[in-house]
Amino acid sequence: MHSSIRIAIVLTLSLIWITQLSFSPVFLSVIFAICIGCLWYFMKSTGNHFPKWAIYILTLVALVVTFGSYQSFLGVEAGIAVLSIFLFAKALETKTQRDVIILFNFALFVAASMFLHSQSFITAVMVVLCLLSCLLGLYRVQVSFFTTETSSSIALRQDVKHVVKFVGVAIPFFILLFLFFPRLPPLWHIPIPENKAVTGMSDSMSPGDIAQLSQSSQLAFRIIGDVRQLPDRSELYWRAMVLDQYDGQKWTSSFINQQSISDDTLTQISTSKKWNYQYLPADVAIPWIMALEYSQPLERRYQLRQDWSIQASRQVQRVEPISLQWMGNVQLTQTKLSNVQRSINLKAPEQIDLKAQQFAQQLFKQSNDNPNRYIQNVLQWYRNNGFSYTLQPGLLGQHRIDEFLFQSKQGFCEHYASSFAMLMRYVGIPARIVVGYQGGQPSPDAKSWEVRQLDAHAWTEVFVDGRWNRYDPTAMIAPQRIEQGMQDLMSQDASVWGDSSRWHVQRYSVLNKMRIWSDYASYQWQSKVVGYNAETQRGWLQKLGLQSSYSLVLLIMISIGGLVLLYWGVIFWHKRAQTSEYDIVVQSFSRSLIAEQRKQDAETVNKWLLRLAQDVKPEQQVLFHQAADYYQQMRYSNTLNSKNIQQFKRMLKTCASALKNKK
Repeated sequence: MHSSIRIAIVLTLSLIWITQLSFSPVFLSVIFAICIGCLWYFMKSTGNHFPKWAIYILTLVALVVTFGSYQSFLGVEAGIAVLSIFLFAKALETKTQRDVIILFNFALFVAASMFLHSQSFITAVMVVLCLLSCLLGLYRVQVSFFTTETSSSIALRQDVKHVVKFVGVAIPFFILLFLFFPRLPPLWHIPIPENKAVTGMSDSMSPGDIAQLSQSSQLAFRIIGDVRQLPDRSELYWRAMVLDQYDGQKWTSSFINQQSISDDTLTQISTSKKWNYQYLPADVAIPWIMALEYSQPLERRYQLRQDWSIQASRQVQRVEPISLQWMGNVQLTQTKLSNVQRSINLKAPEQIDLKAQQFAQQLFKQSNDNPNRYIQNVLQWYRNNGFSYTLQPGLLGQHRIDEFLFQSKQGFCEHYASSFAMLMRYVGIPARIVVGYQGGQPSPDAKSWEVRQLDAHAWTEVFVDGRWNRYDPTAMIAPQRIEQGMQDLMSQDASVWGDSSRWHVQRYSVLNKMRIWSDYASYQWQSKVVGYNAETQRGWLQKLGLQSSYSLVLLIMISIGGLVLLYWGVIFWHKRAQTSEYDIVVQSFSRSLIAEQRKQDAETVNKWLLRLAQDVKPEQQVLFHQAADYYQQMRYSNTLNSKNIQQFKRMLKTCASALKNKK
């Protein structure tokens, strides 16, 4: 086996392995790495092959690992894993040319299946690289028996040149068909794996949950629209859901929040400011729509619930923009809570956090039992008692509120929101937690708004004066977090990171820049390529004045014909540039003759002119001999100038006159 073929096989399998690293089980990835190493070792020797019994063992172990991870061989992730296992097993037993051809074609199929995992820009790049590697191997297989053995580097360089040329010729046709060929709706949807790990907001909150999210610069969602209409950064609260049940350790959401909001409530809202925008999630598996507070969906498949959260009525199958409408900073008036609502939002564990309960009652009494004055006194107390904002607050015991308020005084947003809500409940004021995101940053092109996991946030809503009012105690401790954003705070204030702050800040700065540009490239890929559907195509064609399918077909035919003519012109001028002036003169002279007298492809110029000399009178044959001798003298002596060319033209013109008077 030629070394370049071996390199192409190992390169193809390595690319597939790298692409699957983030999707496949760890043990399965280790087995694939072992296969690649063994494949490289045994292919280097011409006489040895990987033992069949070892192939059977590795394949069996890989299948067992796959079944243990997915509990099935069916489904998207399990099916792709099984295909990959068979691909690597086929590579280990590859011996003949037929095996190599089957292997590369099989690898093309497995590489394309990576899009079932993800349709991101990175996945597309890896699949394209795998495609080029397979084409490189297939090309080398076809030419290996017709070329002499050369060094691997030289052969690889030559093969890459030919493959890139081939792909370059095909790309314009691909772009043309992508833009203008009718976009058909998908015949089926790929189901989302139920066991897929999701990174993001959960349906509960415990101390440390949001702080852990905030150490990640991964994109959470993107807002598409006129970002100039966004409210001030301090008002950018992206609402996910309400948590109103507390058991002393964890906050959860009650059943009452899952009910749909009534249409009467929406009709009572009057606002002069409305803004339509689109929400694009980074992960389709996240069930909640992170919308600006007091936003409603504009699509029927999404429901607005009692806590002003938005959820899909059925599972969404792919990442796509969701149309929403922000109704502005409205104030909803509610005369009173129901008995069930009041009971849920006042419930507090009685036997824990006794010191906090006593403190709340004393401060409420000092506030003359006035809820509004009490709220302001609590916020002021946070500000004046040495509290700090940190991602590593440390562990809390059973009495979490007491330990946080009176001992550690170090916490993240969930600590402040949770303690503030309980200080309200202790004195009979209904309160609840709202989780979501706060802030964000504009994209590199300033045409969309990016919100990352580090912007995860929790705040409190308190029911006073007949309505739910938002209070964010974090703003008392770290106002920069709210006014400038979490990204600025983490990059400028090293104390937020806690221990090893310097290393964390440096790592965050580098990773954040990489994440921003990677997410921006993925967004452009998703919106311009993956999201190029029939509606997008129709709108774009209307801008070009193409209203009917007949005009579209005509445009496709004209464009393909134009590309063919363009390629023909390029090839013609390329061949003409490589042809000498003497050969051009010879070709022109040959075309002026009748078919029987024209130069044949297998004929040299000398033999052709001597053949023509047989058709003229004996005394004129010397003209053809002189023309042949002059061509050889000038052509192979590299004597090229206009004077010699003109002389050669005159000699051929004399020969043409002699042929007209042939015997």
